[in-house]
Amino acid sequence: MEIIEQEKQTERVILVSIDTGAFDIHSSLDELTELTDTAGGEVVGELVQKRESPDKATALGAGRLEELRQICEAQEVDLVIFDGELTATQHRNLEDALPCRVIDRTTLILDIFAGRARSAEGRLQVELAQLQYQLPRLAGQGTALSRLGGGIGTRGPGETKLESDRRHIRRRIGALKEQLAEVERRRESRRQRRRKEGVRSVALVGYTNAGKSTLLNTLTDAGVLAEDKLFATLDPTARALRLPDGRQVLLLDTVGFVRRLPHQLVQAFRSTLEEAVAADVLVNVCDASDPEVLEQRDVTVSLLRELGCTEQPVLTVWNKCDVVPVPDIAPPGGIAISAKTGMGIPALLEELARVLPPDRRRVTLLLPFREGGLAQECREDGAVESEEYQPEGLRMTVTLGLRMLSRVEPYIIEE
Repeated sequence: MEIIEQEKQTERVILVSIDTGAFDIHSSLDELTELTDTAGGEVVGELVQKRESPDKATALGAGRLEELRQICEAQEVDLVIFDGELTATQHRNLEDALPCRVIDRTTLILDIFAGRARSAEGRLQVELAQLQYQLPRLAGQGTALSRLGGGIGTRGPGETKLESDRRHIRRRIGALKEQLAEVERRRESRRQRRRKEGVRSVALVGYTNAGKSTLLNTLTDAGVLAEDKLFATLDPTARALRLPDGRQVLLLDTVGFVRRLPHQLVQAFRSTLEEAVAADVLVNVCDASDPEVLEQRDVTVSLLRELGCTEQPVLTVWNKCDVVPVPDIAPPGGIAISAKTGMGIPALLEELARVLPPDRRRVTLLLPFREGGLAQECREDGAVESEEYQPEGLRMTVTLGLRMLSRVEPYIIEE
């Protein structure tokens, strides 16, 4: 039998946004267009309605919904994407009213993540985020079914299936959380081992498609996928990098951010993003060629703050300056580079070496008398300035390397 392979057709997409004034509608729709392109769709039109709030039943008002239905039929639209989150009721009513499928922004982002996750951890994280998003919407669909009646003999097969689906999803969410907790334990163990061995780390963070993976490749020849697509990198990559002062650091690539990144994704990818939290220096890579570069930088800063990144030095890097110069509106202090051509890379490396915390620190310790062996190791590893025996133990002022610092951390009383 001859098998004929059919080429997958590009889906024709209409974007819909409810303009409540909560965010810049045009920037958000531009980004939604990029997301749709990344997912393989073709945007053939947009529909915007100004409202104080979305309609509880259909998001759009009745008149605009009818207009959307006619556009979908005339343009042979396959998919409508709403630039916001739809409730279960809104989603169900919209699919009943329109001649095509309907999804929202969060579902689109989750779909892109699902298609781009490569590692086992990445796939687990995406599946967890998808199920956590689906569960309350599945529950919402069950409300109408539960009104069919109560008591013996009144449970229809639809409701029974729905309850089964709910239980299955909850069990799967529990199993995924357990697997990811184990992955995080292994990741934290590796981080602790790096700290004990005195390995410094630098995390590349920033808006999606800003050029983080290209920069990682330029600096380390890592060979990481570097596409001109949103979310080209989901799985963290770590490579060794030698700085001009001779120190070697671990350079980490992380998942990119977008406006209104779904909360489920921030939580699901938290273990991956913890690499940024634990890094000694953060490099915020910004796309200087994007008109929204300052807003994108601020989105990254806000999400980093949400993750708890408040103490490390942050270097702002204006990438793609081979395409445009550093934007006039950009505040001073950043470094202009082109990860593609290598422009500005030496200056970036010099600045990294300057802001990276030193490998040796001067500290004052109060070591219990039982830690005589540790005191002797400090004498051998470090430069001792003073020692004084006190009733509580040995007070020692000494300059130590990172490996020893991690061992004496409980006994540091002054820095």
